[in-house]
Amino acid sequence: MNNITFESRQVALRKGEHYGEEYKKINPFCLVPAIDDEGFKLTESMAIVKYIINKYNLPEHWFPRQNLKHQARVEEYLQWHHANTRFCCGSLLLELVINPQASGKPVDHVAVENLRQKTTVMIHQLESYFLKDKNYLAGDEISIADLFAVCELMQLFVCHEHSLYEKSPIVKSWMERIKNQTNPYFDEAHKIVYRIHDGYKKISAKL
Repeated sequence: MNNITFESRQVALRKGEHYGEEYKKINPFCLVPAIDDEGFKLTESMAIVKYIINKYNLPEHWFPRQNLKHQARVEEYLQWHHANTRFCCGSLLLELVINPQASGKPVDHVAVENLRQKTTVMIHQLESYFLKDKNYLAGDEISIADLFAVCELMQLFVCHEHSLYEKSPIVKSWMERIKNQTNPYFDEAHKIVYRIHDGYKKISAKL
């Protein structure tokens, strides 16, 4: 999308490759993602993205450097993201798919319903504050705030909870806008997401 040459290396989490000694040399926290840029090792997705933007002087709209107010709007969403979009979407995926598969225990439907309510509130806040009177979360152009948000919301698509954001015409159309602007890279990055979505009915029937 920005014509940056890189070598992608898959880390097989199911096989525990992130706990291997070689990977620990890159990320001692044993988490993904991480990069090794000619010996400079960096963890945490938002730090990695900002580093790449600055190193390669990517277009301002991704992460503004010249206009502090525009930058602050992007940062505002990114700071909000962790305890809201990420928490809600990640927690639902954990409760509906990951935890039941790992433990063999049935889905905790009380916990799931509680998370659905929190996610509904989060979606409303996206619509009423971040997307109020604008096409993107932080202004009039796409930024990394939009990328992080949409990719997080795709976790709801995995476990067939996407109706939570599709109920909002504003959020739904914004997500489609981001997908259209970033394809074919968006679909390429979400291959596994689409595959798990297609197989979720079989998975959920066993939970």
